[in-house]
Formats: sequence, C-alpha cells, structure tokens
Amino acid sequence: MKTVEVVAAIIREGDKIFATQRGYGEFKDWWEFLGGKMEPGETPEEALVREIREELDAEIRIDKFLYTVDWDYPKFHLTMHCYMCSLSGGSFHLNEHEAARWLGKEEIHSVNWLPADDILLPLIVEELESADRHQE
Repeated sequence: MKTVEVVAAIIREGDKIFATQRGYGEFKDWWEFLGGKMEPGETPEEALVREIREELDAEIRIDKFLYTVDWDYPKFHLTMHCYMCSLSGGSFHLNEHEAARWLGKEEIHSVNWLPADDILLPLIVEELESADRHQE
C-alpha cells in the first residue's frame, strides 16, 4: 500500500481550534485540519508553513509538535505529523476549502471529521483544558 506523508496544523486561537471542510475529492464535505503533503527536502515545519500560505494566505507560528497519526485509508497509508499552531496575523482567506469554523472543546465533536483527524480530538481537548487551567 502506498504511504502518503503529510503535515497538519491545529490552529488555535484562545479556547478554539480551526476546522475546515473539504470541498473536493473522495472525502468532500468531511472536516479536517489544514495542511498537506511534504515536498522532497522539506522539513515538516517548512511544509506546514508553505501549506498554510497556500491554503489560507496566512502566516502561522508553530507552537509545538502534538502527535504523528498513522492511519490506513482504503487506498493508502497516511502518516500525518500534527502541530499546534497560531495565526501570526488576523486575516486569512479560504483558498481550497468550502467552509471553516472555530470550534471550542464543547463543539469539537459537532462536525464529521476525517478518521485520521478524529484521532487527535482527545489530545486537542487536553491542550485546550490545559490552557484553561493555566489561565485560572
């Protein structure tokens, strides 16, 4: 089975994370975190910065590595390196997705996530709760 190596940005603002809805392909209308394939010679971090520029016309700050997901889809194996990130500016534009939402921990399960992205939800909720505890 072919392996596809990608990066994903869990973009956070305060107590919310940014989710996007695919507008194309086999998984059209499913929700995911922004990112994409790494180019030859790129580090995961370089790929992530490039992908967010392409998909959002925005700059990000990579705050920390979160987790690497390995998932078998029917036609390929996915290795997805996931990072907690922040937008470096307030404005962005959706170039490839049909919708986007900022989701808090109470609403994170309200969208239909791609399976590999769904695996991350408990870790993300933990990140959001940890930040809540630090603010108290």
